[in-house]
Amino acid sequence: MTTTRIPPGPGQESVWGYPRPPRVEASGQRVVVRLGGVVVADTREALRVLETSHPPAYYLPRSAFAPGALTPAAGFSVCEYKGRASYLDVEGGGAVAERAAWTYSSPLPGYEELVDHVSLYPGAMDACEVDGEPVEPQQGGFYGGWITPRVVGPFKGAPGTLGW
Repeated sequence: MTTTRIPPGPGQESVWGYPRPPRVEASGQRVVVRLGGVVVADTREALRVLETSHPPAYYLPRSAFAPGALTPAAGFSVCEYKGRASYLDVEGGGAVAERAAWTYSSPLPGYEELVDHVSLYPGAMDACEVDGEPVEPQQGGFYGGWITPRVVGPFKGAPGTLGW
C-alpha cells in the first residue's frame, strides 16, 4: 500500500484536496447501476459527497431507481457528519444485494440535500458507471466510495489506512 499522494493529471482530482467535514455537490454526470443483468438506476441528478482521502460517494435520487429496486433492510450506521443512515436491499433481475445501499432520512444540518437520495456499495452491484466509465469499489467493508479514472489517491479503506 502506498501512502504517497498521487498528483492529479489533466481532468483528474485528488481525494486529498477534498474537505473534512465532507462537501455535497451536484454531479451532472450520468450514473448507471446494474444488478441481475438489468439497469436498476439511471440518472444525471446524482450528488457527490467528497471527503478527504475517500473517493466520491454518489447519492442517486430515489426516483432514479426502478420500481421495487429498493426495500428497507435491518440495521443502521452513524456518520459523525451526516447522521444516522438506514440500510436498503437492492433488487434487480432476480438478484438481491442485501444491505447494499443506505439513505439519510433526517441528516444532520448541512447535509439536508441527501434526503430522498440513496448511495450504494458499487462492489455489491454487477456494475456501476459514471459517464460511461466503470467504477471500482473503495476497499474495506464499510466505505462506499466510487473510484473512476477521474480521481487519484491513495484512498482510505485498504489495510493500514484506518488512522488516516
